[in-house]
Amino acid sequence: MSKQTIKAAITRGNSPIEIADVDLDAPKAGEILVRIAAAGVCHSDVHLADGNLGTTRWPIILGHEGAGVVEEIGTGVTNVKVGDRVAFNFVPPCRQCKECIATRFNLCEVAGEHAYTGNLLDGTSRLHEKNGTELRHFNFVSCFAEKAVVPAGSAVPVQADVPLWQAALLGCGVMTGIGAVRNAAKVQIGETVAVIGCGGVGLQVVAGARLAGASKIIAVDMQPANLERAKKHGATHVVDASKKNVVADVMAIVPGGVDHAFEVVGRPETIRTAWDVIRAGATAIVVGLAPRGVEVSIPAIEFLSEKGLKGSLYGSANVPVELPQMIAMAGEGRINVADVVSHVADLNGIEAAFERLRKGDGARTLVIIDEKIAGSLVGISRA
Repeated sequence: MSKQTIKAAITRGNSPIEIADVDLDAPKAGEILVRIAAAGVCHSDVHLADGNLGTTRWPIILGHEGAGVVEEIGTGVTNVKVGDRVAFNFVPPCRQCKECIATRFNLCEVAGEHAYTGNLLDGTSRLHEKNGTELRHFNFVSCFAEKAVVPAGSAVPVQADVPLWQAALLGCGVMTGIGAVRNAAKVQIGETVAVIGCGGVGLQVVAGARLAGASKIIAVDMQPANLERAKKHGATHVVDASKKNVVADVMAIVPGGVDHAFEVVGRPETIRTAWDVIRAGATAIVVGLAPRGVEVSIPAIEFLSEKGLKGSLYGSANVPVELPQMIAMAGEGRINVADVVSHVADLNGIEAAFERLRKGDGARTLVIIDEKIAGSLVGISRA
């Protein structure tokens, strides 16, 4: 198939999103064309739109959390076929670099290099404005659009009993949150957990801690609505960070500090809070994405207590293996993504979703791009 025209949300940086017709080239070898059903709006999208991750990738089509139906495949593609329902993996592993050989697929060096330039794996783009200006891809996916060309390694098949709108939210928020619990922290039955920040990803950290069998799960957030959502996802205690001394309140619940603390905001003060609420010998896991240039200060003498600080990217997960597991768990009803959705929109509603994220208002915004294939929005209250 030759190139085609699609509608997409163009981000030029420090200006409102523009919904426009853009040209999308046909998939090359090792790539697939996907009709997008739905996408989630994530803080990572906002950070890039605001220049917090650098400005070299503007103009760009954002969106890295999505799902759809395969419409065309390039030569050499064997993992999916036309008509398959797929969710996106935004770190397609090369399986040859040292990180992939060590099964740290989320840290694939080849994917990381090309993601930073905003190109696909051959170093080029499939997206162009009508005047010929080349557009950048975001993490190989760029699903704030009617269709996307992605590497075959970015596609994970979705079973028939999982609606595509649910699958869209599994690929980033669920994988990142539950993955951090399973892989970065390895939470064990009976251990105690604090989750600092209970937006779309933080709620999935709470859910992951529940699935792991944590005895006490303390949700910390400034938004009462997010704390209520956290209770539904398994939080045993909540702390309103806008009104209380978070560290003192967590310590009152678990004297001496929790076994695991997850920071899911990306700010120096919340990272420090995660450090302060862990016990001696424990490690705070930073899941939140901080802007470039942000630094964190912690008292060095406390390293004598063998406390640790660790980052987690994409759930520290083997995504090609674990995302299908998450999809199956969603099909069994063990993972709930419906009550993480605070707003439903179309492409025209992405800018408003960005504003809510900047203000810390709400959880996930679900963008429905093709209602015919997205599936019934059971369990979601439209806002």
